[in-house]
Amino acid sequence: MNCYRFLIVPFPVRYARNLQKLRVNNVTRGKLLADHASIASTSSTRRAGLLKHTKLDPGDGLWIVPSEGVHTFGMKFAIDVLFLDKKRRVKKMRPNMVRGKLAFSLLSHSTLELPAGTIEETGTQAGDQLEMEKYETP
Repeated sequence: MNCYRFLIVPFPVRYARNLQKLRVNNVTRGKLLADHASIASTSSTRRAGLLKHTKLDPGDGLWIVPSEGVHTFGMKFAIDVLFLDKKRRVKKMRPNMVRGKLAFSLLSHSTLELPAGTIEETGTQAGDQLEMEKYETP
């Protein structure tokens, strides 16, 4: 009998690690878009997206990379969506995207989902250059 068959790794040890967050600045406008955005860069995190969230607070967001499109089916709140190229320039915007909608930009490399109203508040426009700074959370 293989003694490793019943080896169980405790939950805290298996998942104990720091999470990466992003600070996103619109360099063109000199505005902060998000100061603690999450990163969805794996298949499972991209698939889950914001579906388990009940709201996005100011400063929150989700950078989905790679991504050429998003949907809001099953979401509980509206979001602003920015489609970015590889150099993190805004290619397309979808402000106040309500539940049950699709948005695509085949020229984009990633998407940034933000609280509804962020695009209008910051004056973000297509062509703006964004800067993303990663940091670790405890």
